[in-house]
Amino acid sequence: MKKALGLKSSASSKGGSPGSGGAGVKAAPQRPATVGELMRAQMRVSEPADARIRRGLLRIAAGQVDVNMLNMNFMSIYLGRRAEAMVLPLEFLQQFKASDFPDLQEHEAWQGRNLKLIEAGLLVHPFVPLNKSDSSAQRLKQIIRGAYDRPLETGKNSESMQVLRTAVMSLAGRSHDGTSDGCHWADGFPLNLHLYQMLVEACFDSDDSTVVDEIDEVIELLKKTWVILGINQMLHNLCFAWALFNHFVMSGQVDIELLSAAENQLVEVAKDAKTTKDPNYCKVLSSTLSSIMGWTEKRLLAYHETFNTSNIESMQGIVSIGVTAAKVLVEDISHEYRRRRKEETDVARSRIETYVRSSLRTAFAQRMEEADSKRSSRNPTPVMSILAKDIGDLAIKEKNLYSPILKTWHPLASGVAVATLHSCYGSELKQFIAGLTELTPETVQVLKSADKLEKDLVNIAVEDSVDSDDGGKSLIREMPPYEAENAIANLVKVWIKERVDRLKGWVDRNLKQETWSPGANRDNFAPSSVEMLRIIGETLDAFFELPIPMHPALLPDLTVGLDRSLQLYVSKAKSGCGSRSSFIPELPPLTRCEVGSKLLFKKKEKPQNPQHRGPQNGATNGTDPLGLPQLCVRLNTLQYIRSELENLEKKIKTCLRNVESAQADITNGLEFKFELCQAACQEGIQHLCETTAYKVTFFDLGHILWDTLYIGDLASSRVDLLLRELDPILETISGTVHIKVRNRAITALMKATFDGFLLVILAGGPLRAFTRQDSQIIEGDFRSLRDLFLADGDGLPEELVDKASSQGISGLGRAAAAALAREGYSVVLAGRSAQLLSETAKEIRRQQPDACLEAFQVDLSSYRSIKKFEASLNQWIRDSNLEPSIQLLINNAGMLAKSHRVTEDGIDEVMQTNYIGPFILTSILLPLLKNSPVPSRVVNLTSFTHRCVSEIDVSEEALQGVKFVCLLVFSYELHRQLHISSGISVMAADPGVIETRIMRELPPCLSQFAFFILRTLNLLQQPDTGIGAVLDAALAPPEASGKYFFGGKGRTIRSSVLSYDIEVAKKLWAASSALLQELRLRDCELRTG
Repeated sequence: MKKALGLKSSASSKGGSPGSGGAGVKAAPQRPATVGELMRAQMRVSEPADARIRRGLLRIAAGQVDVNMLNMNFMSIYLGRRAEAMVLPLEFLQQFKASDFPDLQEHEAWQGRNLKLIEAGLLVHPFVPLNKSDSSAQRLKQIIRGAYDRPLETGKNSESMQVLRTAVMSLAGRSHDGTSDGCHWADGFPLNLHLYQMLVEACFDSDDSTVVDEIDEVIELLKKTWVILGINQMLHNLCFAWALFNHFVMSGQVDIELLSAAENQLVEVAKDAKTTKDPNYCKVLSSTLSSIMGWTEKRLLAYHETFNTSNIESMQGIVSIGVTAAKVLVEDISHEYRRRRKEETDVARSRIETYVRSSLRTAFAQRMEEADSKRSSRNPTPVMSILAKDIGDLAIKEKNLYSPILKTWHPLASGVAVATLHSCYGSELKQFIAGLTELTPETVQVLKSADKLEKDLVNIAVEDSVDSDDGGKSLIREMPPYEAENAIANLVKVWIKERVDRLKGWVDRNLKQETWSPGANRDNFAPSSVEMLRIIGETLDAFFELPIPMHPALLPDLTVGLDRSLQLYVSKAKSGCGSRSSFIPELPPLTRCEVGSKLLFKKKEKPQNPQHRGPQNGATNGTDPLGLPQLCVRLNTLQYIRSELENLEKKIKTCLRNVESAQADITNGLEFKFELCQAACQEGIQHLCETTAYKVTFFDLGHILWDTLYIGDLASSRVDLLLRELDPILETISGTVHIKVRNRAITALMKATFDGFLLVILAGGPLRAFTRQDSQIIEGDFRSLRDLFLADGDGLPEELVDKASSQGISGLGRAAAAALAREGYSVVLAGRSAQLLSETAKEIRRQQPDACLEAFQVDLSSYRSIKKFEASLNQWIRDSNLEPSIQLLINNAGMLAKSHRVTEDGIDEVMQTNYIGPFILTSILLPLLKNSPVPSRVVNLTSFTHRCVSEIDVSEEALQGVKFVCLLVFSYELHRQLHISSGISVMAADPGVIETRIMRELPPCLSQFAFFILRTLNLLQQPDTGIGAVLDAALAPPEASGKYFFGGKGRTIRSSVLSYDIEVAKKLWAASSALLQELRLRDCELRTG
């Protein structure tokens, strides 16, 4: 049986028979010779008491035993008769007299014990329940009560003994089925169990509680009492399991063999529990297992306190016993469990989860107390950081020491443990975060520790859940993120906001005190800009010194805030300086006159000139905050800030590479640019250049322009005084403004001066009058003014002065080509000037190195040039192995001529360039448009001036006067003919008033004055801003075919009523087609001739 229980034989049993042993070796204690003697010794029965019982048994069994039986144990003697037919306490009372005991007191005590045993077996715990009216029971109670007061007469002929026997046998002979086959005096529940439990103690050594080697013989002897005590195998298993467990506990929980034996024996009890529903058995089973489970759970609910590396061996057995007891109690005894589906409840897994969660919570509470005590002056680490480290160590200990044992019953034991720790620490962290108001090193340390702990716990949970059914999703759901990084990020954002707000406040305060005085430093920029950039640098240093793990992620928040602060500085630096329009004087009202009109003037005290203001005293002495030196300092300041932005960006990249939280591959791909400030500086410099120029021209020098220049005699009021006044101004700008913006400032002054000069000539008021002969003087003065800015080669570049004086700028074609190249189109440039084509292509490639461009020279006023372009284009397509198709054709050629000229084709040059040429080009390229694999389109540029035409005479002579509306009518008719049949879209686009070279042939004074007036009225746009309507038409969906795009932003409007006249359109188409046919025939005749 020892082997079955997992027990080893003791060393004393291997040395042979008792008393043997070699010389010089200490003999082992003498062991009893018989099993009966062994039991007597284990049960601590004295030899006199044993001898007395033997004699009693011999007297009871007189005549049935041989004298030699005296050497046998008392059980053998007892079993000489049918034991179940006797009531042994009754027999012993009758057999022994006072003389059999050393003294009277011992006899009385012995008699009292037997009477109590009779009372317990027949009255208190009877085999068959008693009726309250049972006379035998009442009589027995009286006898026993009387015997307590006066010793009972126990002789053979004693009347009291006879009465006692009668009452006892009457009660002992009762049975459940009415048959009386024996005496039931010791088999009542639970007396029988208590008696048997006492007998089972004989299985254990009285000295060390180990199981005796003769366990099999002892058990066999105990089985012979089952018939008297009403014990069966199940009750024996239960009693023996309890005895094994109890002796393990009493051994100090160090005898692992006892624990293992108890574990094995409890397995048999669990089997028995499934086979019987006996209420008495279930009752004692429940009581016994509850006691076992209570003891085990007391230790397992805090197993971190109970077990360590020195006693971890016992944990497996204790958990097994506790889980087995729980399973039996729940599965085999609990009525609630029986009513539910058993598969819904995994008792073992549930108990292990309870043990884990309870123990970890207890351990967490202990670690919290320890963490607080660990913090000291020598160890200033925050308590929460200490706790995070301790919890991390606890999780590792759990994983390595306890979880391997607990996984036997719960495969996710480690996961449950770390989920519990995660929850416990999370609750404390939540309270910690709720109390945070600012970012401190201690705060960051705690949050970083929490983040590391969370990652470690999650990793353990994931590793533990690899083989689970749901892959550990249920456990991960139990671990809501601490969001420590979010908490850090939020605190850093608060820190950033405080720093940025502080910087903005600094900007507001200091710019109010800034004097913009030159000479404050060598480069003549505002000291406040240096201080501001120093603060920004310190802010960046402080940011990168923050011990946070997410510098790259939070850096954009800081750079955006700093960028806006810089933008605020730039905005305030240029604010209050006015603008170009604020210094341009109001123009006099225009008067429409006809030949023969008589002009009447009222006499006034002083003639009215354009409004102007004279120079102020502080304008040149440096005290005026808007004086020229101060404006130059503002310019320098913006240039200084713009130049320092690149250094700030380099510093950011360097700092990023040096922080632990940034990875090289991440930082290399990040771009942190101060785009708002960069754009603000660019716009501010332009604004200040123009403002300074127009202030100097129309405010500081206004008295010269309006009161001196060309007043009275032209020869004595020429431009010399203006030149003398401009010279020191140019010296001031040259000596003050930074070299990188100097030319821009002087160029702006040059343009403003030219505008002022023109304004004096064209709108100088009635005090000025010019004759045709004065034109030479004026042209000479303009050349002098121009030469002032050239400064014999030391001033502005000549091409820059020429451009400003002629107003020659690139047009819509260049802007459209650049925009389409940015959209990814392969662009073919076609134009009259080879030089402009080359410059345009170079400029676009400079801005977009990967642009796909090809340029062809073509003159739309020549049919032969258009045909030559067609041949060159087709040859290029073939040579480039391209698809022979065109996706988009934009007709944007246009011109105004100062005189009537006829082309080689015999057509008015303006009409052929603006309408006939685009008509021919579109007709020739139509096959390529139709061959496009994607929907193609034609965009024709027109003008709002088409609304001035009320009718069209389609005769060849009359077409010249309606060129503005012809292209628009052609567009609508082309849409009607092509869109449905071939899917080609046709759109018209009106870009508005654009500053282009369309008036290049007009006199410079006229074109400049026209542009000046339009610019003053805010009607003039640059090509890059006016290109919107063209791109809208080029990129609109095909459904927009036939629309008139105007002004950009996708806006479409209706053109004039005349442009939609279908009858006029058909006549115009017929006339244009006839003209094209005539040109084809003429070209064919020339070729064949």
